[in-house]
Amino acid sequence: MKVIHKAGKRKTAIARATMKPGKGVVVINYVSLDTYTPEMAKMKIMEPLIIAGELSKKYDISVNVHGGGWQSQSEASRLAIARCLVEADKKLKNKFLEYDRHLIVADTRRKEVCKPNDSKARAKRQKSYR
Repeated sequence: MKVIHKAGKRKTAIARATMKPGKGVVVINYVSLDTYTPEMAKMKIMEPLIIAGELSKKYDISVNVHGGGWQSQSEASRLAIARCLVEADKKLKNKFLEYDRHLIVADTRRKEVCKPNDSKARAKRQKSYR
């Protein structure tokens, strides 16, 4: 069987996942998923593995993720893992799309940039007529 490489992005977080035949071990930034914190991020990352069922136990998945906060990192990791699983078994694509579209399709929303001479993206310059 071949090694599968896929990437996932969310805001400024970028996750690169490598999937190869193994015993179902999932490692994120050299930390096992069993000991990964925070718990909410761990549950989010486990979603595609639970939906895939037995298929996820046939592969070892290693994820390298950087940038953003823990929430964005977990969503980027989840996207990369789901894309790897779909590459291994095309039938999973419809299952993932029915459950949550963001398991396959990246969320392209980004932070709005600040405009010149303003403090925030939408804030306007205040005027004083004194």
